[in-house]
Amino acid sequence: MSAAGAGGADAVVPVEVYDVALLDLDGVVYTGPRAVPHASEALAGARAAGMVLAFVTNNASRTPEAVAAHLVELGVPAEASDVVTSAQAAARLVAERFPAGSRVLAVGAEGLVAALRERGLVPVGSAADGPVAVVQGFGPAVDWGLLAEASYAVGAGLPWFASNADLTIPTDRGIAPGNGALVGVVRAATGAEPVVAGKPELPLHRESMLRTGARRPLVVGDRLDTDIEGAVAGGVDSLLVMTGVTDVAGVLGAPRGSRPTFVARDLRALLEPLPRGVRSGGPTGVTADVVWSCGGWTVRVAGGDVVLSGEGEPYDALRAACPAVWEAADAGGEVDVAAAAKTLAASGL
Repeated sequence: MSAAGAGGADAVVPVEVYDVALLDLDGVVYTGPRAVPHASEALAGARAAGMVLAFVTNNASRTPEAVAAHLVELGVPAEASDVVTSAQAAARLVAERFPAGSRVLAVGAEGLVAALRERGLVPVGSAADGPVAVVQGFGPAVDWGLLAEASYAVGAGLPWFASNADLTIPTDRGIAPGNGALVGVVRAATGAEPVVAGKPELPLHRESMLRTGARRPLVVGDRLDTDIEGAVAGGVDSLLVMTGVTDVAGVLGAPRGSRPTFVARDLRALLEPLPRGVRSGGPTGVTADVVWSCGGWTVRVAGGDVVLSGEGEPYDALRAACPAVWEAADAGGEVDVAAAAKTLAASGL
């Protein structure tokens, strides 16, 4: 369905093909304080089959130890070494530019402070403490004073790194400002732009690869603009699970650079054969008379509408529809993805 998966090859079982699963957390493994249904059992099965699991998060506020403890509470065995955070990726960027013992202005929570210390750097809390760089990561206790210190240091010309640029963060009470919103405060005060480490940028992907030794990883996520875009940028395959923020209309409307290799209901897909859409009809780039099929379903795009026929596993209908809609969009056609999602609802999605 992406460059790695659009050719209609036979279905693959991820645990038999990929050595490491690079798993996003919120919306994939858990949602707030609760595990996503089937997640713990599926991950246990994947690990038993020999797949290495790495839990990769843009949230820089918690330490790997805290994240691992939360996973264990939810029934997912995990060690701190299984967790890779955007704070760790940002700390590596700083450590590659400055020697151990360098002072760094840390604008964030304990997760960021611990990551800097892991790299032999010395976190400080003021621009007056002689830092060589500024690193900013999400922290619920970050206040005006600390943002002001960051602004003073960045305004004076110090290199500025951000763990991630997510504008929002989900909480038990709803959506709240994320690190990207706090980065925006410093940007507004200084006019500068940070080097961003987290998804979809490549430093977090590189950090995950280095820490796991992955040879053929599979990125697993629920967001197109971070997880899947990061996988495409990194040149690796991806699995979009529909347990988080992306809905059917969202994946149908995915732009180039944010299209997953595979789409599935949830993490059980790691253990099951994953089919992909098969194209038949005209030459590449000519969508007239083109039909995409998967399982018992066929899909064609006619006059901007998705025409669905067949029966079978509902997600096979989506696997046929995605490449059909994407090809039509790339050829300059207009497809009403909201209407297409309603059409696909007839399959049982």
